[in-house]
Amino acid sequence: MNELKEQRLNKLKELIALGIRPFGGRFDRKDTAADCHEKYLEGKEVTAAGRLTAIRGHGKTAFCDLRDSTGKIQLYIRKDNLGEEAFAVIKLLDLGDIVGVHGTLFTTHKGEVSILVGELIFLSKALQPLPEKWHGLKDREARYRKRYLDLIVNEEVKDLFRTRSRIIREIRRFLDERGFLEVETPMMQVIPGGAAARPFETFYTALNSKMYLRIAPELYLKRLLVGGFEKVYELNRNFRNEGLSRKHNPEFTMLEIYEAYGDCRTMMELVESLVTGVAEASGCGLRIEHGDNVIDLKRPWRRVTYRDLISEYMNDPDWFSRSTADDRFRGASGAGYIGVDASGRDNP
Repeated sequence: MNELKEQRLNKLKELIALGIRPFGGRFDRKDTAADCHEKYLEGKEVTAAGRLTAIRGHGKTAFCDLRDSTGKIQLYIRKDNLGEEAFAVIKLLDLGDIVGVHGTLFTTHKGEVSILVGELIFLSKALQPLPEKWHGLKDREARYRKRYLDLIVNEEVKDLFRTRSRIIREIRRFLDERGFLEVETPMMQVIPGGAAARPFETFYTALNSKMYLRIAPELYLKRLLVGGFEKVYELNRNFRNEGLSRKHNPEFTMLEIYEAYGDCRTMMELVESLVTGVAEASGCGLRIEHGDNVIDLKRPWRRVTYRDLISEYMNDPDWFSRSTADDRFRGASGAGYIGVDASGRDNP
């Protein structure tokens, strides 16, 4: 790896010696890779930019794959088109470099839409080599620690980001159309509340006061209800100073909704309509594959009490009655409760 990086550093020096700025140049892109495919016209002049993900040289010609956020387009570079000096730069290109090109669209003998490059502008030199195989970064640890690298080499991860963006947009549209007001409530609070979690602590120098990052927006949203806003929601960041795993992040996004004059059934109907409506509008559909399971969101959803769910899971219709009759499962207020620890033993 060090040798590969050294080679790239030497190429960087050669670029500078040729009078080429290796970083930070402006480029006015007019066409994306998707535009080149979807709006294809033989001989049409285009201006594109992106990252090089494949380079195939053949003496006086070279083929490169240029990838941007919309997809991939092939570049066809000929020495007689660029000229001697400009074509010499091709030898200094590496996978991961970012370039801009001016050229014309054409279709190769194999039927692939490509750009015949008339001018190539160097925009940024990649000093770190990409993973050896372009088909993806497989090491899970590296993928989570170097998210930017995961995005470069795994296109399906980009699709997840795009899907999330569509979902967030549709959530806002759905709630706005139903008269809900989107608000922002404080992230730094004097008293953390609204949930049972350990907060992150900080110190606000101007007030000489200890502060906490919020664990939930609930209390401030309810104050807005008191103030007269009858339908409010917030897509917010919450912070909980607790465990860390692939299923739990101490910093996460939550949607919290409040509506006056309603009850749990009001929220049931709202959530069911929200989830199914957003799933369809964002292109996810009502049947979602998750691992070996298929989640069917088709309405109407089943409505069932917690007591019936527990009895069903325990395969014992009388379980709840027997449990709440036993003093072991009663709290100070007389409410029935039970917990089970990792070993499966009763843990009141």
